[in-house]
Order: sequence, then structure tokens, then C-alpha cells
Amino acid sequence: MTVNIQVIFYSLYGHMWTMAETIAEGARSVADTTVSVMQVPETLSPEILGKMGATEAKKAFAHIPTATTDALTTADAIIIGSPTRFGSACAQMQAFLDATGGLWAKGALIGKVGSMFTSTATQHGGQESTLLSLSTFFYHQGLVIVGCPYAAQEQTILSEITGGSPYGATTITGGKGERLPSENEKKIARFQGAHVAKIATKLAAK
Repeated sequence: MTVNIQVIFYSLYGHMWTMAETIAEGARSVADTTVSVMQVPETLSPEILGKMGATEAKKAFAHIPTATTDALTTADAIIIGSPTRFGSACAQMQAFLDATGGLWAKGALIGKVGSMFTSTATQHGGQESTLLSLSTFFYHQGLVIVGCPYAAQEQTILSEITGGSPYGATTITGGKGERLPSENEKKIARFQGAHVAKIATKLAAK
């Protein structure tokens, strides 16, 4: 039996795209998985994106397909990633999740695996509050939440500044987006992807 894993993200400058692809890489390392990476629809106008300096950055992942709420029903595991906006998920991700009311009414996502990841500009910019806010979507929709346990020991290092949380993989971008996900953060992301895939495989086999 092949397990279907969807990694769905929003990214403005590419950091969350990198994290999504890295998580997908980890999920693909588990046998009998089909992994797809998708981005939620953009809600900002081209003019605003241009003023934010994001136009060129977004071209790098413009080829990534746009997620639809209906496609969520085909997944065995859903991993969502949003950058942090004032300690919570960004408006684009929230709009996508808010559009799943019809699925909630049908109980269409109950029993699937859910997991989440995020980014912040600073070390203490609300990473865990964002992950927790994303988790409420999974609770209401009836998913089984899978985090990123301390078996991913890269979370515990003190030799460098790094993201990572038992609630999910994270990265620190810098105030101007100048910092890319570190190799340590990518190791945590790969672990999370593989961990979710293994749990989803076990649940699907029952």
C-alpha cells in the first residue's frame, strides 16, 4: 500500500519552500510513499509583492502547483508550513485552512496524520506559538498530530543558533531574509518528514 503525503506551504522569499522540499525529501526516504509539494494561493497583489521585493524570489518556486482543499481528502498525511506573522500563521495559509469548512462538515479529514513547520525572522519570533496555532486546525478536523520528537537530537545542540522544536521543524530567516535554512535545520526537517511518513504508514496498514 502506497501512502500519500502532501506538504503544503506558503513562502514569500523561498525559505519555507526550501523547508517544504527538505521535509518532502525525508518523507520520500520511507518506502511506499508518494509525496507531493504544493503551495497555497497568494493573496497579495503583484504590486504589493513588488514593493516587498518578493517578485523575483517567488519566480524560483512558481512551478510548484497550487494546493486545493479538495485534494486534501486524498492524503494520508498533511504537513503544513507557514511563516510566522506576529506569533501566528500568515494570512495566506489561514485563508486556505479557513476554506476547508466543507471538509470539516463531512468529517473528511478525520484519522489522517497532520504535522506542521514554520519560520521566523528572529530566534524568539513566535515559532512555537505559530506551530501551536496551526495545530488547532488539525484538532478541529480530527487529524492525528505528529510532531518532531527529541530523537531529532539536532534540536538540542548549543554550538550554533538553530531552529527546531518538538512541535515541528523551524528555521530562522533573519530580519531581511538574509539567512537561509542551515544544514542543522534541514536535518531536523528531514527527520520530521520521515517520522510523519513512518507514522502514516503504520496507521494506513491498520
